[in-house]
Amino acid sequence: MLKRVALSMLLGTATTAACAATDAGSHWVATWSAVPDSQGPGFKDQTLREIVRVSAGGTAIRVRLSNLMGTGPVTLGPVHVALHASGASIQPGSDHALTFHGSSTVTIAKDDSVLSDPVAMAVAPLQELAVSLYVPAQTNPSTQHGDAQATTYITDSGNAAAAVSFPGEEELPSRVFLTDVEVAASPASKAVVAFGDSITDGYRSTPNANRRWPDVLAARLHADQATQAVAVVNAGISGNRILNEGAGPSALSRFDRDALQKASVHWIVLLEGINDIGESSQPDTPKDAVSAQQVIDGMKTLIGRAHAKGLKIYGATLLPFGGADWPYHTLAAEQKRQAVNAWIRQSGAFDAVIDFDKVVRDPARPNRFLPAFDSGDHLHPNDAGYRAMAESIDLGLFASKP
Repeated sequence: MLKRVALSMLLGTATTAACAATDAGSHWVATWSAVPDSQGPGFKDQTLREIVRVSAGGTAIRVRLSNLMGTGPVTLGPVHVALHASGASIQPGSDHALTFHGSSTVTIAKDDSVLSDPVAMAVAPLQELAVSLYVPAQTNPSTQHGDAQATTYITDSGNAAAAVSFPGEEELPSRVFLTDVEVAASPASKAVVAFGDSITDGYRSTPNANRRWPDVLAARLHADQATQAVAVVNAGISGNRILNEGAGPSALSRFDRDALQKASVHWIVLLEGINDIGESSQPDTPKDAVSAQQVIDGMKTLIGRAHAKGLKIYGATLLPFGGADWPYHTLAAEQKRQAVNAWIRQSGAFDAVIDFDKVVRDPARPNRFLPAFDSGDHLHPNDAGYRAMAESIDLGLFASKP
């Protein structure tokens, strides 16, 4: 018994020392994100496997798990990370067990989150990883990012966190508990936060294909020698608004957590406000009937908070939405969109302007999408539209300056 205890203590000490060595002097960069925005289903004695594509690579990895939307503490673990193969499978021999303060399990308090210990693992840029987490006891509800455009695989029962061929019997189109992946990268590495609503979240893009505009931007940045060290994380929430709560917390209330506090963030691209305008056409309460000036004032607040942290913030113009379900798009709503876009382009308040509206609009009907870029709901781009948006961005905005 004494030998077992001694061995256990020795292994624990070695694990802690290894984690400390990995963490010491590391430059951590946010390489992937999915913002917690709603309550998800409960789980018990089940394993969840989530596939993520990182933007930047590194020599070590750590992940953040969230209980922001829970109603009480939740215990998770074991948690594993591996290289993705296909479907729900991982590449044999690539599996790594994650720990939390040296333990294979972690209990997260309500409204809290936890960052895992770092684990040495070579991760290439644009590599797909599988993060698997076991939920031993009943959780009700879970914390999720509802509109993932990606599949979470779920076992009917049991711990399959290390399984090569995952015995998943259920699927969920949401991210659950997992909110961030960070890598230890070169000191030159910095992150862009794409902050917005469903258009940044990639709604109506092809699921499990990484065709959101931030995904395409990440690939472009990696392919250019001047920007190879730049990561992109997605902080979009479908239905999100700048001013009011609704689909997730408002931009004003979540900006610090979802943008300013990301590891090694240096730039923010803001594409938000169309839901403030659309919801003002059918307000549930008087405060939902916002004006163009209120949207602009909200943007000014976000700009001020970014600049106070020494970050650059780029303003993206609001996309056309003519033809979207009435009364979401009305003449008054279109006038508000035009007023907000004019301010974005002309005020000089942002560090630069990314004119997405100009890229996707139909010149013959400028309040509507080009048909080739319209997903069919006249509000969201399709894959081609998202690609055109990302390809229009000047990569020089993210290049290191002498």
